[in-house]
Amino acid sequence: MDYLNENIAINLKKIRKAKKLSLDALATETGISKSMLGQIERGEANPTIATLGKIVSGLRVEFMDLVGPPHDEVYIMRKDTLIPIKSAKDAFRNYAYFPYEPDRDFEIYSVEVEPGGSYPCSSHGEKTTEYNIVFSGQLTVEMGGTRYILNEGDAIRMDADKEHCYYNAGKGILRFYMLFTWK
Repeated sequence: MDYLNENIAINLKKIRKAKKLSLDALATETGISKSMLGQIERGEANPTIATLGKIVSGLRVEFMDLVGPPHDEVYIMRKDTLIPIKSAKDAFRNYAYFPYEPDRDFEIYSVEVEPGGSYPCSSHGEKTTEYNIVFSGQLTVEMGGTRYILNEGDAIRMDADKEHCYYNAGKGILRFYMLFTWK
């Protein structure tokens, strides 16, 4: 079963059960046979776009709710599976643990900056608030001509609608967590 059919199978069953619908009731709502819906839920069928359209209309959900990655109650991100965004000289690495998704109002990243390295950031948009917590090392944040120095265990909250830069003036690797929220 390919990942798309697997997503559809998992999501269809989860949505149907959340709406307390039997396969018979879903067949009535969508105009798709009970046997076809059962095959789709088991990942045994490759539904057409027209079939998917009938399903999302019948369930009154967004298309991506059906075909997107399933949203499990528990989802584990392993650092070794993430591909970091790196600077040209590998002076910083940014790991996107929970990057932007349209149905979520926050993002979470882990950032590592080598000694002497910097991590420049442009504006993250209006009404964006950024929170950083230093896990190890010393973080210097420069924004609007002002420098803020944070040590291990310190945190900073700032409006992230302006250019800013992170610096590691220490001797070891700087590690900090970055959280974005927006209104």
